[in-house]
Amino acid sequence: MVFGKKAAGANSRFQSFDLLSTLIAVVDSKGSVLFANAGLEDALGTSRRTLEGSQFGACFHEPQVLRTAIDGASSNDFATLRYEAFLRRVNHELMPVQVSLAHGEKKGELIIEMSPLEQQVRQDREERLIDQAQANKELIRNLAHEIKNPLGGIRGAAQLLQMEVESRDLVEYTQVIIHEADRLQTLVDRLLAPHRRPHVVGDVNIHEVCERVRSVILAEFPRDLHIERDFDVSIPEFRGDREQLIQATLNIAHNAAQALAERRAAGDAQITFKTRVARQVIFNKQWYRLALELHVIDNGPGVPDTIKDRIFYPLVSGREGGTGLGLTLAQTFVQQHHGVIECDSVPGRTDFKILIPLP
Repeated sequence: MVFGKKAAGANSRFQSFDLLSTLIAVVDSKGSVLFANAGLEDALGTSRRTLEGSQFGACFHEPQVLRTAIDGASSNDFATLRYEAFLRRVNHELMPVQVSLAHGEKKGELIIEMSPLEQQVRQDREERLIDQAQANKELIRNLAHEIKNPLGGIRGAAQLLQMEVESRDLVEYTQVIIHEADRLQTLVDRLLAPHRRPHVVGDVNIHEVCERVRSVILAEFPRDLHIERDFDVSIPEFRGDREQLIQATLNIAHNAAQALAERRAAGDAQITFKTRVARQVIFNKQWYRLALELHVIDNGPGVPDTIKDRIFYPLVSGREGGTGLGLTLAQTFVQQHHGVIECDSVPGRTDFKILIPLP
């Protein structure tokens, strides 16, 4: 009975670890598990009851490395230790993780935190994207304003010149100048659009957003394009700018439809809108209990390797005649909802995933 009370007390002390998305184990100086959080249970495919009381080293590909680390921590050789290792899952699959050991509140307790290396890489990539997006935003805004003023002068001068010239051939030249100035003006307006329009917040149903985008895409590509719905209807409404989210999703879906030209010709082009709820996720350096996952998946050729790391940069396009603004604007609109866009692309399957916090 005494052992049961002590275990229950330990569990209550460590309950908050269940809220973390990282994998946590609390062990004693001998390496026996005192507590395992829900994330570790899911990752290993083993119940907490099975783990508690067992030797945690048995969960690693090289148990001796953990044993050495625990001995070093117990003898106060270091306050915190980090190293990389492989966790052994219930199906014998190995999971690469970064392991961090630190002393717990009580003497003889060690907290072992493990972050899957894929997750660490993703977080590093997200941080780079956030910094790059902010730099892009400032660059675009400044560049657009610098272009805008002389552009108006060029167009005005061409109009005045057109009124003075008599030769029909010369009038054609001035019309070319006016036309190209107007085209550049449209481009500048698109660059400035996210910063001009106010953020209009209201209740958003993500499936209504998807249906609106679906109808627009099918109106433009009525033949040989199938759009599949895979919705989690339990997803609640959330506060956001409906029009911005429609535009962000439309930009991604429109890119997908254009990339599917060969598939459309073959008659098997498909785009899938898929919604799910993600639990206990970290993005944009924040932890969220719940988040919306919206996937826009196509079966096209995939994003070219040459631009895969730069697809959200302005004026980067993998399509002939593309402006390279669609994904940049989509990213801006999603970031205004404290969200993030991720892309996973291989030939035959490209998945753009939008993550937005849910209440």
